[in-house]
Amino acid sequence: MQLHQSFINTAKKFGSKISVYDQATGKDITFGKMLIASLILSKKFSKYRGQYIGVMVPTSAGCMLSILGSLMCGKTPVMINYATGARKNSIYAQERCSFKTIITSKKLLEKLDVKPVNGMIYLEDIMASLTIGDKLKAAIKSKLPTSTLRKFTHKGSDDENCVVLFTSGSEKEPKAVQLSHKNISHNVDSIPKVIDVGPDDIFAGTLPLFHVFGLTITFWLPILMGSSVVAHANPLDYKAICDSIRKYKVTLMVGTPAFFSGYLQKSEVGDFDSIRYAIAGADKVTDQLRAGYMKKHNLEVMEGYGTTETSPVVSVNVPGANIPGSIGKPLPGVQVKILDRETDEELSANKEGKILVKGDLVMNGYLGDIEETSLRIRNGWYDTGDMGVLDEDGFLWHRGRLRRFVKVGGEMVSLVRVESILEKLLPEDAVCCVVDVPNPTKGADLVAAVTTKEINKKQIQKKMSKELPSIAIPKEFYVIEDIPMMASGKVNFREVETICRKFQNDQSK
Repeated sequence: MQLHQSFINTAKKFGSKISVYDQATGKDITFGKMLIASLILSKKFSKYRGQYIGVMVPTSAGCMLSILGSLMCGKTPVMINYATGARKNSIYAQERCSFKTIITSKKLLEKLDVKPVNGMIYLEDIMASLTIGDKLKAAIKSKLPTSTLRKFTHKGSDDENCVVLFTSGSEKEPKAVQLSHKNISHNVDSIPKVIDVGPDDIFAGTLPLFHVFGLTITFWLPILMGSSVVAHANPLDYKAICDSIRKYKVTLMVGTPAFFSGYLQKSEVGDFDSIRYAIAGADKVTDQLRAGYMKKHNLEVMEGYGTTETSPVVSVNVPGANIPGSIGKPLPGVQVKILDRETDEELSANKEGKILVKGDLVMNGYLGDIEETSLRIRNGWYDTGDMGVLDEDGFLWHRGRLRRFVKVGGEMVSLVRVESILEKLLPEDAVCCVVDVPNPTKGADLVAAVTTKEINKKQIQKKMSKELPSIAIPKEFYVIEDIPMMASGKVNFREVETICRKFQNDQSK
């Protein structure tokens, strides 16, 4: 069944229950009202030309309803990242997917100080244009029997695209990922099989819905289970989020390690007493972060792994099957294999190689890029571009992006491993990342970029030499007070490399 059709089932079942505690508007919206509003928007959106419709709205009921309304009238929402260049990303999405209409918010553009793009339509204007007749018709329709109501919305194959998302662009140009109803449904159906979640749970909706982690785990999963979501438009509003977790007695919190770090700093003891599950993904969880949550909140942060192309969750640690440092066991119905980086030979347990994934969670492909799709998906197996190990107990261990391995002096060096050792030697509040810059003699140098200003270079290098070969020890330490980050909380490595190369060039003059 397609996702919007499943939503109708849930909304009819839990009509009077609160679906979204919308922190942007201060309104509590029931499942019944969500259904009526999505039917109204479906009618409005059906008048816009084209298969695709852009959605650029912060995490809120408005964003969720825009997605539902699009699907109900047979259109595919294209989620636009407003945090890393709203205007540029809007134009890029329009050109890549060949559409015009973008649903957005006047308040968002004003806050970002962004000039509108041709084709933008404001949610505020749509809501202001609604007549009593529009509302009454949708309200009456929502009271129809479930099976009858579903006939009034778009019906199609589960293999149809339900969304287009863009990869982060932290390493190169963003790609347009096509995810189907079947892809997202795999995660929605599989996660409750390994984690005890259901209608009684309350989710912290802090991640942007243009990011697959937020879209699947803090929108589709709760809205199809009949759970409630406390929606926050700004994931960086750490104090307000911590306060709302205490106020609404949130039971499930997910996010990136960068966001978890912010919550840890701004939270008070007792804020997270209601949390049953805290799951981090999209980046490596440090030992310091785990220890910080255990010490302050007696809360275990469990780590998972996924990609935009896998809807997203591939594997996750769960209570009773949690090994800190690993990224957990694959979800039910997910196959994982490890291949040799050079020969593509399948490797046995505990051997490091490329991570490949197969199952209903794997995307339909990259929109308008058959070549890249064929390079990444072969015989149903998706090449994640990540390096890892599958141990004898079935736990997956992430070793970093293949692109985050660099050849120095003829040897392969993992930048992630260097970072993990470096971060243990830095002050607790310091954030670091390691990038490579060209070296005409050796092929590359390693450069450490750190936020702290108090770094004893020689002392750090000496301590690192106890665990790393000399070629893997950073030769320069550049201070970047604010390391560039993506909206998802990941480090923007392209930007960091550019900054470090500029530092290097300035020094050589």
